[in-house]
Amino acid sequence: MIKEFGNKVAFDLFHTGKTKKLPFDLWKRALFLLDIMDAVSSLAELQRKGFPPSLRLHKLKGDRKNGFAIDINKISGWRITFVFRDSDFYDVKIENYH
Repeated sequence: MIKEFGNKVAFDLFHTGKTKKLPFDLWKRALFLLDIMDAVSSLAELQRKGFPPSLRLHKLKGDRKNGFAIDINKISGWRITFVFRDSDFYDVKIENYH
């Protein structure tokens, strides 16, 4: 379950179905992934339900080494990043960090 959002983009999309920062053509995929995250309690379950292999769940490195990312769209660089702990998702962000 999503317990905490880390930015307005993810919060707005999850709660209202729209956001200003994320390109419109990515809204449906991002909302689909957020809905799955809110419904699952493990990373394995997220990967199974997230329509692999395009999900591309991966651990982050460096100063973000406690976090994970999943691709909304690999080519555009937009991802959902989060920290997973105690079967819940925290600091959930939608960002283009590359």
